[in-house]
Amino acid sequence: MILIQRLRFLNFGVIAVILILCLFAYPFTANLAMRYLQPRPMGNGDIAPLFTDQIQYWERDIMRWSTAYQIDPNLMATIMQIESCGHPTVASPAGAQGLFQVMPFHFASGENMVDPHMNAYRSANFIRECTGYANGDVGLTLACYNGGPSVTWRNFDTWAHETQRYYVWGVGIYQDASAYQENSDTLNEWLRAGGQNLCNRASMALSLRLP
Repeated sequence: MILIQRLRFLNFGVIAVILILCLFAYPFTANLAMRYLQPRPMGNGDIAPLFTDQIQYWERDIMRWSTAYQIDPNLMATIMQIESCGHPTVASPAGAQGLFQVMPFHFASGENMVDPHMNAYRSANFIRECTGYANGDVGLTLACYNGGPSVTWRNFDTWAHETQRYYVWGVGIYQDASAYQENSDTLNEWLRAGGQNLCNRASMALSLRLP
C-alpha cells in the first residue's frame, strides 16, 4: 500500500515537471509555428526570372513580404521594378520614397520611409486598398497604385499619361511574370523608355556590377 502511494506521488511529480517544461517551451514552439507554418505565397516559390538583376537582389525579401502580407510576389516585384528598379532610397520629385515609391502620407509619424521592410509594409497596405477599389482587377490595381483610387471608376482616356503608361507596362510585365517567362518584351520596352537609367542608379546603390 505504501509502495502504491509512493508511485502515485512519483507519477504526480513527473506530470508536474512535464507541465512546467511545456509552459516554458510554449513561446519557443509558438514562434517556430508562426515562422514555418505560414501559408505559402502564390506562384512558383520565387519571382519570375525575367525581372532585372536589381529586383532579383531583393527576391528573398519579396518572398518574405508576399508571404507576410498575402500579396502575389510577382505583383510586388512588378511594382518594385517600375517604381525604383530596386533602389532602396530613391525619391521622386513628388516625394514618393523607397523601393515601392510610397508617398509620405501613407506613413505614421516617426516611421523610416526608406527602410525596406517599412516601405514594403506600407506599400502592401496600399496594394490591398487598391485591390479592393479595383475589385481584384490587377490592371486597375496597378493604375490605382500610380494614379490613386479615382482611376478605378474613370475611363482610361481620362487618366494621366503617366498612369496610362504605368498600366500598359505593369500589366504586360505582370502577365509575363505570371507565366514565369525568362524574358519580357514589355519590360525591355520599359527599360528603353528610361527604366535602364533608373536601374543603373539602383546598381550603384546596391553595389552591383552594371550591365
